[in-house]
Amino acid sequence: MGDVLSQKEIDDLLKAFSSGEIDAEELKDTNEKQVKIYDFSRPSKFSLEHLRTLEIIFENYGRLLSTHLPGYLRTSVQVEVMNSEAVIYSEFANALSNPVLLGMIDFSPLEGNIIIDLSNNLGYAMVDRMLGGAGLPLDKVRDFTEIELVILERIYTVVTNLLQDPWENVVKLSPRFTRIETNSQFAQIISPNEMVALISMNLRIGNVEGMMNVCIPYACVEPVIDRLNTKYWYSTMKDKNDESYKEFIEVTISKARIPIKAVLGRSVISVNDYINMQRGDIIKLDTKVEDELKVYVGNIFKFTALPGEASDSYAVKISSIIREE
Repeated sequence: MGDVLSQKEIDDLLKAFSSGEIDAEELKDTNEKQVKIYDFSRPSKFSLEHLRTLEIIFENYGRLLSTHLPGYLRTSVQVEVMNSEAVIYSEFANALSNPVLLGMIDFSPLEGNIIIDLSNNLGYAMVDRMLGGAGLPLDKVRDFTEIELVILERIYTVVTNLLQDPWENVVKLSPRFTRIETNSQFAQIISPNEMVALISMNLRIGNVEGMMNVCIPYACVEPVIDRLNTKYWYSTMKDKNDESYKEFIEVTISKARIPIKAVLGRSVISVNDYINMQRGDIIKLDTKVEDELKVYVGNIFKFTALPGEASDSYAVKISSIIREE
């Protein structure tokens, strides 16, 4: 592997590409052949098939992130898987610059932890959005405060829980977010010479763009490494038809709590009468005693009912259903 860029250098390079300061065509040299160095004394434990399957898994994961995170950040979120590669852990750790945002994820039932690395500008933007701001990063990099880390822990918990579904075809995970490390020296989860799979994703939160890297040690996924191939992954995919989705939606909606009110009647009085109202005064309603009550679901007139009582409480008995809103 050549020179390793730090996360700050990667962010600056992406920013320069976006602003047009650097032209990608100028960096290409058609006469130079791209050669990848392979160290036979330290063979890669992740094959191309393994890395391709991981890309498929995290493409699905990226779609979940772009669906769920806007509910917390109240802005658009776009996720794109850039690439996956097998490196040794020391190369990943040396590319980190302090302060960093490293989420330590317990990958149960598999042994060991994985790391989700978020670029600092994404962390600042998330905190700003969660606190009601416009979601802008800081001009100057600084350490995250305790309050900011608590806010980011909520995001990391959501991000961790979303790992279950993409990995379902490989192993039934119960991932658990454990902590955030802002110093890369305290994130030594494995030996520096151990092989890891590094999946890089580009996140765009509003107008802020940055990288999210997922570091998966080989020792962590070794028990299920044979399942990390596209043939097995597609063969174990569960058929999800429209009926199952319909049933799931109906069950979920049926548990929703909605306000219901029964209206005895309405009346209009002057402000003076309202101010001088005393106990025992009578307000004349626009309904009669024998009239049925109107029952509203939210603000929609849905039922008519008769007044009564049940178990020492006032109640109404539904007498008809209004089919048209």
